[in-house]
Amino acid sequence: MGEYEQVVPGVFQVGGSDYSDPADAAVYVVACGEELVMVDCGAGRSTAVLVENMEEAGLDPARITTLILTHCHVDHIGSVEYFRNTCHCTVISHDLDADAIETGDPSLTAARWYNTKLPRTTVDRRLTGEHETVACSGDLVHCIHTPGHTPGSIAVYLDRQGSRVLFGQDIHGPFSREFRSDIGQWRTSMHKLLDLGADILCEGHFGIFKPAQRVERYIRGYLDQYAGQ
Repeated sequence: MGEYEQVVPGVFQVGGSDYSDPADAAVYVVACGEELVMVDCGAGRSTAVLVENMEEAGLDPARITTLILTHCHVDHIGSVEYFRNTCHCTVISHDLDADAIETGDPSLTAARWYNTKLPRTTVDRRLTGEHETVACSGDLVHCIHTPGHTPGSIAVYLDRQGSRVLFGQDIHGPFSREFRSDIGQWRTSMHKLLDLGADILCEGHFGIFKPAQRVERYIRGYLDQYAGQ
């Protein structure tokens, strides 16, 4: 039996440590008409489970047309080659993390932390702007550059049935020289996210937060935690 959670109609969590594999960051899928947009794809050991979870949610993985990678860490991108080859989807990341993804750099992708190797893959669209959009069957999926955790970290959001849903992966960090983290940039990025006024936050490791007051409290909690750094 597949494991999934419906966040709002048409938005599902299909992967994560409690859904697919302990090493997986959260994996989300957004239905946009006949197209599906996947946000991150796990660490690479649970592709069959992710497919099963999607099918249990009534989603056909063959309809994935876009895979957005929120940053270059392997727990978020390990299955990218599988989905790119199987679904022929467009892989999107920020330009500042794309080289690490394409080369499988063991330090920048944190592959060493997970005792694994990341296969080289191709990033089909490199984001370079502060705010870019992806059009899918009439829906607009917004990508915001949020450097700090990594130089090319992005957050993704869309408006669905009166709610703003924010995919803010790894708001909590961690921060490391090995990742080229920058706490100052991260603070600025967190204020960008607060300005979005999201009603629902889909975080990378710690679950789904709603309503808007709880989203704000979650983000401000980490700003307070790292205030002296």
